[in-house]
Amino acid sequence: MANHPPTGDSRAPVSMEQDADPAVPKGLQVSRYFTKPNTHPYDDIEWVDRRSAIYSEKGETIFEVDNVRVPKEWSQLATDIMVSKYFRRAGVPETGSERGADKVIHRVAHTIRSEGERAGYFTSAKDAETFEMELTHLLVHQMGAFNSPVWFNCGLSHEYGIKGSGGNWYYDTTQDHAVETADSYAQPQNSACFIQSVDDDLMSIFDLSRNEARLFKYGSGTGTNFSALRGNMERLSSGGTSSGLMSFLEVLDRGAGATKSGGTTRRAAKMVILDMDHPEIESFINWKVREEEKVAALVAAGFPADFNGEAYKTVSGQNSNNSVRITDAFMEAHLKDGPWATSMRTTGETHKEYRARDLMGQIANAAWSCADPGVQFDSTINDWHTCSNTDRIHASNPCSEYMFLNDSACNLASLNLVKFLNEDGTYDVPAYEEAIRTFTIAMEIIVGFSSYPTQTICENSYAYRPLGLGYANLGSLLMVKGIPYESEAAYAMTGGLTAILTGKAYATSSELARVKGTFAGYERNREPM
Repeated sequence: MANHPPTGDSRAPVSMEQDADPAVPKGLQVSRYFTKPNTHPYDDIEWVDRRSAIYSEKGETIFEVDNVRVPKEWSQLATDIMVSKYFRRAGVPETGSERGADKVIHRVAHTIRSEGERAGYFTSAKDAETFEMELTHLLVHQMGAFNSPVWFNCGLSHEYGIKGSGGNWYYDTTQDHAVETADSYAQPQNSACFIQSVDDDLMSIFDLSRNEARLFKYGSGTGTNFSALRGNMERLSSGGTSSGLMSFLEVLDRGAGATKSGGTTRRAAKMVILDMDHPEIESFINWKVREEEKVAALVAAGFPADFNGEAYKTVSGQNSNNSVRITDAFMEAHLKDGPWATSMRTTGETHKEYRARDLMGQIANAAWSCADPGVQFDSTINDWHTCSNTDRIHASNPCSEYMFLNDSACNLASLNLVKFLNEDGTYDVPAYEEAIRTFTIAMEIIVGFSSYPTQTICENSYAYRPLGLGYANLGSLLMVKGIPYESEAAYAMTGGLTAILTGKAYATSSELARVKGTFAGYERNREPM
């Protein structure tokens, strides 16, 4: 299974194949921990039929379905989320739509197992079967969960034969290069987090708009650093003046507002980032502040204050998280009350000089007023970058937990920390470690059979194989344990759980590299890794 290098990399492709060595296993071995042979995880669960409904603020029914099959131990909220967000509502043979959580979980777990077998991840069919049962147990007992696109898309083709439109890209290992899909569900878009680049070119900007729409369609989110775009005071090659960064951000914002994520009621997820030396930085910092003032005026004039109402529909900037990219140089200027210069994108000439503290004050005021922009500490992010020999980190996904190369993607999963707490108050570390290993293997398999909106993202995802495993319910765990959230005991427990997660995920990654080979971008980045 050989990889092409990332785009722009002149090195020869790095193979993931291992040299023939009888001491190296041909695949992963998976042992039973949560499950027993010849007993399906569903057999030990009490199932019930429930009604699921979601209501508007006015009490009107938005969504309603009767007699859906879920585990009795699930809460009504968990039921409503699964049914309204993740049940496939069209094209399912015989029933038309999915009618039970058991069907959804089987669709996901069995597809990942089948794709893992096809790609040679397991030593034997028995190991593959064990893996599926262990993953099924974790999912049905809410011990962990994948990001939304997995639930939206994974297995629709494999289990139900549902076909989707083409246009995405997947890495065909038989041809050893990226191939455009004819069916977007045969190679589903499974990653939630994307980082996309944009150039100072009209076609590049509108290509980004198209690619964002494709991501939103299948339930994913995207982030982009727009610092390459020239300001509204800069000249065009035709002799005119650019309409500027902010005008294009408003266009892209409207596009995101018109798109529902994965076809559900969840809004599209989008991150907009700008470097502190951009000539329109001041306008960007105060963008949402100005728009919120317009909303306040409209509400005062009698329009409803509802976020989905007419007042908010008339203003821009409501469909993205915004962040500024702050370097150590800017922070030093701020601390010393020194100057800070912005520069033209086309010529590099200084556009305007500020007091760094004035800009920081505007950032703080804007964050206080409307929660945006956030800050991303560019220097620290790149100091910690594991693949810095390929390129810098310029941007993040919408929630900023994924920071990596431009034109890359990451699939996510979270472990439910409360589920590993024993009745006597101790923590079940072995079970936690087993769950970490199972999800890491599952997500690694997902990377290979997924599709991506562009050829470049596909190639980079295949070459670098990013995945993000985290945890959820930390606050609940601390409350159940009676540990104050901001205390030394909380820091210690959080640090311990995070260290175990990191260590076990790294160990599993090493195990995968042993049987499948290192990722293609590894050798070039051995030192930063």
